[in-house]
Amino acid sequence: MACFIAPVTEAIVVTVADKMMKKSEKEENKEVDEITFKSKLPWLSKLLFGGSALLCFEHIWHGEVTLWFPFLTAASNSADAAVMLKEIATVGGTMAIWLTTIWVAMVLAAKAIVNRKPAYRLKAK
Repeated sequence: MACFIAPVTEAIVVTVADKMMKKSEKEENKEVDEITFKSKLPWLSKLLFGGSALLCFEHIWHGEVTLWFPFLTAASNSADAAVMLKEIATVGGTMAIWLTTIWVAMVLAAKAIVNRKPAYRLKAK
């Protein structure tokens, strides 16, 4: 029904945090060349917004989200609203956690690839 709301909320928070950190780095004149969690927050933001956009489209396709008030069809009565809130908390929260876990794995893998040593060296003759 509205499970995409939890990842969208996290995406908004991550985007605002990223903008604030970039603003403070500009004030300090720091440039980051290494792969850190802070420097890869845009990856997380894109994962969350992209996944949420696809879910929102799917919910629109099935008629669960409309372009008129109350936008979420489950919000029209209180019995469905309780089920909707539970779905946001359980399914949406789980999706947000999984996307964040995948992002952490991506950052760690990218950092390992950048920091690895070459397997062999060519000898000069």
